[in-house]
Amino acid sequence: MRKIKKGDAVVIVAGRDRGRQGTVLSVLKSKTRYADAFRLLVEGINLIKKHTKPREDKPGGIIEKEASIAISNVAIFNAATGKADRVGFKVLEDGRKVRVYKSTGEVVDHA
Repeated sequence: MRKIKKGDAVVIVAGRDRGRQGTVLSVLKSKTRYADAFRLLVEGINLIKKHTKPREDKPGGIIEKEASIAISNVAIFNAATGKADRVGFKVLEDGRKVRVYKSTGEVVDHA
């Protein structure tokens, strides 16, 4: 179970987009030798320009798209406090393991 998942609202805590908020589009496994090295695609964050060649079905040109960002540079957004927060895990009485905000102890997953 990961601390940050697809669909989470996150705040960028380091880099040129520091302070901006976005939604996680996907979680990518990094191509390093470390097991827990993940990268994220966050909507509207870390935008790059990609020059594309014209193809049969697509015109060429310069498109702007999101590049991945290291998971260590983001923190989950706590709507109750309006700030970035850390995430921990807790096992409920019924045996489910859920994510919780470290500052308030509230459950992140409401599904």
